[in-house]
Amino acid sequence: MAGKNVSLRPMKNIRNFCVIAHIDHGKSTLSDRLLEFTKTISERDMVHQALDNMDLERERGITIKSHAIQMYYTHTDGVKYTFNMIDTPGHVDFSYEVSRSIAACEGALLLVDASQGIQAQTISNLYLAIEHDLEIIPILNKVDMESAMIDEVSDQVIELIGCKKEDIILASGKTGIGVEDILAAIVSRIPSPKGDTEAPLQALIFDSMFNPFRGVVAYFRILNGKLKKGDKVRFVNTGKEYEAEEIGILQMNQVPKTELEAGNVGYIITGIKESKEIKVGDTITTVNYPCESAIHGFEDVKPMVFAGIYPIENEDFEDLRDSLEKLQLNDASLVFEPETSIALGFGFRCGFLGMLHLEIIQERLSREFDQEVITTVPNVSYVAYDKKGEKLVIHTPNDLPDPTLLERVEEPYIKAQIITKPEYIGAIMTLCMEKRGNLTKQHYLTQERVELTFELPLAEIVFDFYDRLKSVSRGYASFDYYPLEYRASDLVKMDIRLNGEPVDALSSLVHKTKAESLGRKICEKLKELLPRQQFMIAIQASIGAKIIARETISALRKDVTAKCYGGDITRKRKLLEKQKKGKKKMRQIGNVEVPQRAFLDVLKLD
Repeated sequence: MAGKNVSLRPMKNIRNFCVIAHIDHGKSTLSDRLLEFTKTISERDMVHQALDNMDLERERGITIKSHAIQMYYTHTDGVKYTFNMIDTPGHVDFSYEVSRSIAACEGALLLVDASQGIQAQTISNLYLAIEHDLEIIPILNKVDMESAMIDEVSDQVIELIGCKKEDIILASGKTGIGVEDILAAIVSRIPSPKGDTEAPLQALIFDSMFNPFRGVVAYFRILNGKLKKGDKVRFVNTGKEYEAEEIGILQMNQVPKTELEAGNVGYIITGIKESKEIKVGDTITTVNYPCESAIHGFEDVKPMVFAGIYPIENEDFEDLRDSLEKLQLNDASLVFEPETSIALGFGFRCGFLGMLHLEIIQERLSREFDQEVITTVPNVSYVAYDKKGEKLVIHTPNDLPDPTLLERVEEPYIKAQIITKPEYIGAIMTLCMEKRGNLTKQHYLTQERVELTFELPLAEIVFDFYDRLKSVSRGYASFDYYPLEYRASDLVKMDIRLNGEPVDALSSLVHKTKAESLGRKICEKLKELLPRQQFMIAIQASIGAKIIARETISALRKDVTAKCYGGDITRKRKLLEKQKKGKKKMRQIGNVEVPQRAFLDVLKLD
């Protein structure tokens, strides 16, 4: 079958849909049942979380990348339908992946865990789907569990999307309950794609991956026109032209075809080796019969957190650049540019969607590319205005001008939505107030679920906010956020000095009220982590010339008086004075090496 052009199913028999769910609501497990039922994957090849092909995804039980797969389903009326399912991530950091998947679909399966109810991330992805006019099919998953609250969660869903109770499908990804109902609902409720097969080719790239042998593989959805193998194609935004060496559909493996028409989802291989020549969100058209305009409505990625990534050995700099470029192909939300640091040499300033995203990228660099890296203190970008009224964008604390030239510094604020049980409201409010937050709205979704809306500085949620929120609510709070505007704030640059020398990789911008306590914590942590030297090390936190915290690591001492036994005390004093002079000289010329573990552990401050 591969390679031949099987008769293409008419557009009315195609359904394109994505799956929306909060992290850990059983999305990957339900996808496994759909693959099994439609015989897309044989029993012999079946593995748990079949679509999550990264080791990291399996270990953590989360979906990081969106995955596309084609299934075939014969309806009760005897008609055979083609389903293109695009599985999406559920964690707040990967909402960009979700936006791309939604842009390529006509419908969405809204998956809600019957034992947990609606969570914040489900709501935000649902709004994204509604904005794109997607048909929503609500599904309650895990209904076979003893703790399932079917009636209560059904009421939440009805209130959220205004559907009827009979529209909600009860299912279980584990036992396969409701799978047939879901497939039937996809046929009857999700509209078939609309598009003109005779119009010029317009295809939206929603994902890409790098194959070391074939180059860049782009995944697309054809909105109008048709694409044939061997066609000369143009990527509208980059203006590059290539030949379609291979096109095909996505099943568990890539299946080559000779032609794909409007409404279909597939892949294209053009032999591109340079990752930056394909942009996710770009439009593919043919050179001979080009479309008039690119496809609109695609949002640009907005990095929220910035951190420096440096190779441990400076000669690995170019390898690190290649690795980041290949990672960017699979993950369009990663942004990076070169930068240098006095302490760490050459590296890259990278933008991430959040702390989980940073952690995943670091882990993938290590596993997939054998790149062990040092990451600097993550921070957000600020806007500074100098006395002349000029606006400066600050990505690193070292970009901040001298305080005497500064008019004001503004920091980004976010609107945070937290859904929790009423008994945890007090603890969550305390946490948010501690993080300089303002409560703007409190709304009871049901008697057992309350939605709290806060306005918080983004910098305050970068480090440990999500972990602490889970701790204070015993895991019963879900969290999502949207960026607001920049607001003026009383921020200062805090430097960490070792024997008077600032370590630029440990500088940070902090709120004036928190500088002293954070400075003290970092100094205490470094005292534990830095190895002792032959000379004394002074660890200081400073704002400008003012020292706000200090710790001292005493010198390793050799017992020079061991060979003096008895006799005059002045002999011992003389030897100790000689040692003291040597230590003083050593301190002047000695360098304090900061081990990599120290950089990483300083980031994990409570």
